[in-house]
Amino acid sequence: MLPPSAFQLTAILLLVASAALGAEPAAKNSARENWGQWRGPLATGEAPAGNPPLTWNEADGTNIRWKTEILGRGHSTPVVWGDRVFLTTSIPFGEALPPRPSTAPGNHDNLPVTHRHKFIALAVSRASGKVLWQQTLREGLPQEQGHHTGSLASNSPVTDGEHVFAFFGSFGLYCLDASGKQIWKADFGAMQSLHGHGEGSSPALHGNTLVVNWDHEGKSFIVALDKRTGKERWRKERNEVTSWASPIIIEYAGKPLLIVSGTSRVRGYDLENGKVLWECGGLSSNVVASPVSGDGMVFAGSSYDKRALMAIKLDGAKGDITGSEQIIWNRFRGTPYVPSPLYYDGALYFLTHYQGILSRVDGVTGEDRPGSFRLDGISNIYASPVAAAGRIYVTDLDGTTIVVSRGEIPRTLALNHIAETVSASPAIAGKQMFLRGEKHLYCLEEK
Repeated sequence: MLPPSAFQLTAILLLVASAALGAEPAAKNSARENWGQWRGPLATGEAPAGNPPLTWNEADGTNIRWKTEILGRGHSTPVVWGDRVFLTTSIPFGEALPPRPSTAPGNHDNLPVTHRHKFIALAVSRASGKVLWQQTLREGLPQEQGHHTGSLASNSPVTDGEHVFAFFGSFGLYCLDASGKQIWKADFGAMQSLHGHGEGSSPALHGNTLVVNWDHEGKSFIVALDKRTGKERWRKERNEVTSWASPIIIEYAGKPLLIVSGTSRVRGYDLENGKVLWECGGLSSNVVASPVSGDGMVFAGSSYDKRALMAIKLDGAKGDITGSEQIIWNRFRGTPYVPSPLYYDGALYFLTHYQGILSRVDGVTGEDRPGSFRLDGISNIYASPVAAAGRIYVTDLDGTTIVVSRGEIPRTLALNHIAETVSASPAIAGKQMFLRGEKHLYCLEEK
């Protein structure tokens, strides 16, 4: 067989290059059609390829494809890829122990520790709701049970369709394959949250890099791991106290940028090496809401001991930008606390504290469009808003979901209800929405 000519070799190389170039957009398109992380494929709360139902009714079964009992308790958001839904839970087992109250300084409204727990990841069929597999990843006695509004499985899992990353904070990080087989695990020690209120920050994934943020009352740090092996790529200390915000990773200027909110600073890290590229002070303590990014901006807010929401311009951000012209606008009222903001079609949507008051402002200018308006029919809200097909979905603690239209004059389109408490944020993939109640996982789809 004769060696290829220069022309043939060039043609072969072009074909290989074309295939390689086509692979990345294909992977990105696949990610856009799924819900692989807790704030969705864009880390904004939007499902760009989603079209879930407008209405549903548990009483007569309208647009409820299935509901599946999930044992234990967990507020982690389900993640979706292909034909499967992945989620985590914590199940008490064994004989009841003498109630052990929290010993954390300043603890209040906490549940006592009464049982050992099993920390579990599971997969559910999107078609039928059948539990395909369930893996107990660890058993142990919690140091703290956490605040009565929290759970021991509040950190949302992450998936790329090939791997599932289940994170339980003090009880470890686990990498499974899509069939539930454990590939690797990592242990970061014990976390001590402020007031013993529990843990909740979720990992973030970009390419082959998985990031975990570990802000607590001890030695805080952020760590990047190789998703295939669990080996640490880098680890950086953080001058931070407890936060519950999850990191996000975006593409900016052709490079992945890691963004993390904290009490001391909102920081932008180079994902490759963990170098802090910029940082900005101004948030309150007890940061819960995750940042969100769009149109060359980062939006970060909090609402505990003070109200703060800032819009950071990424172009030119370098070093300490606190109080600089990189801060395009600020707001000091109606800012988010527990639910994270939604960025959708050039507008930033955020809830006042965790009340039923939604604000819509222009992302670039911060102008009210139309500003704040009350969501009639819902009240306490812990789940973060999501969006798809020109609609905004907000679910409250009582299981009521209000659907409002996109645009400068939002109007109520529907008010739906399931018969369970809902703390977890919804997930949207294709024509389906997944709502995790206190006892069941619901699949909503127009029939």
